Amino acid sequence: METGQINKVLEYTIFCIENVAKRVNKNPAEVYSLMTERTDILRSYVIPSYEVLHTQDREYIVDDILSVMAKKGVVLQ
Repeated sequence: METGQINKVLEYTIFCIENVAKRVNKNPAEVYSLMTERTDILRSYVIPSYEVLHTQDREYIVDDILSVMAKKGVVLQ
């Protein structure tokens, strides 16, 4: 992956973490921890799904990630 693409994926990842945190009224650091330490959602879903998900609107992305988190047993709300 080239540097420009890496930067876009990083920005998208931060966008996802921040917007999930905002939706569930949690600290972004806590959401990051849940997506990386308690589960592998960030590495196994969010990053690999970049090409498809980044084309969607914020609500869809957040709903989708929360759905994946719920399936993995992570309850945030």
